[in-house]
Amino acid sequence: MLSRVFGFGRRSFESLSEQEILALAISSEEDDGRIYRAYADGLADSFPHSAKVFEGMAEEEDGHRDSLIELHRERFGERIPLIRREHVKGYYERKPDWLVRPLGIEHVRQQAETMERQAYLFYVEAAKRTRDASTRKLLDDLAVAEQGHETLAQRLEQKHVPGAVKDEEAAAEQRQFILTYVQPGLAGLMDGSVSTLAPIFAAAFATHDTFQTFLVGLAASIGAGISMGFTEVASDDGKLSGRGSPVKRGLTVGIMTMLGGLGHALPYLIPSFWTATIIAAVVVFFELWAIAFVQNRYMQTPFWRAAFQVVLGGALVFAAGVLIGNA
Repeated sequence: MLSRVFGFGRRSFESLSEQEILALAISSEEDDGRIYRAYADGLADSFPHSAKVFEGMAEEEDGHRDSLIELHRERFGERIPLIRREHVKGYYERKPDWLVRPLGIEHVRQQAETMERQAYLFYVEAAKRTRDASTRKLLDDLAVAEQGHETLAQRLEQKHVPGAVKDEEAAAEQRQFILTYVQPGLAGLMDGSVSTLAPIFAAAFATHDTFQTFLVGLAASIGAGISMGFTEVASDDGKLSGRGSPVKRGLTVGIMTMLGGLGHALPYLIPSFWTATIIAAVVVFFELWAIAFVQNRYMQTPFWRAAFQVVLGGALVFAAGVLIGNA
């Protein structure tokens, strides 16, 4: 780990021979081709048309690799030195985001643009260091090709992802984001913010002890978060419903439930009862406003209708807590 951070045991790019530069270019092109195919595999189920774009990009990288191997065979023979990105200090690296599922289509497109820009800069620098005319010409040609990959990607998108298909993919990705994160998060925030009102304010008005009230709120928030998280994971594996990873949904709903309750429990760390209660009430107002905003933003619920429903429910639970606390 330390060797990767500080570059121990790694070569500088300036110390590489022309043969090693060619070997590094070959391994880099091969790795990029594999990455593009991994992107294509990751997108195939949800975005089959965009997957074809990355298949085309992978084939282009294969062509670059074959040209480099042929040049190496002509100049240095059949044995290609084993040198990869991680062996060169300061050389660009690839983030292993192709291992994550599901892949976000816009993120993948941006990452592909970054990959091509980094490869272009590499070939420009490599061409400056070679003395052989044929090698320099090839590296210059590859730099131009990498720079032109943006145009290639656009042509492939026009072929495989016309406007209507691109809109459909964007809508599908937005829907998946809502199903996996927004809906569970909203359910958790609503449960944490509303369901904990009664026990927290009941404890507050029953005891007038701010620290004891905080402990009640902490226990209610954490308990509700754990319960909601496990319920979400156990209730739906996401395969039939298409709601995505149960672990991601469970973490989202659990964390948001806990935060929803802690928001108006934390003010009771303040020793003054009325100061803590007023601040807690203000926090509740902002929590309910946030719920209404999310419903309006992602669920297309009219804001005032969402606000009325949330405020009414919150007010009833709050009143129940105060009445029970004063009983």
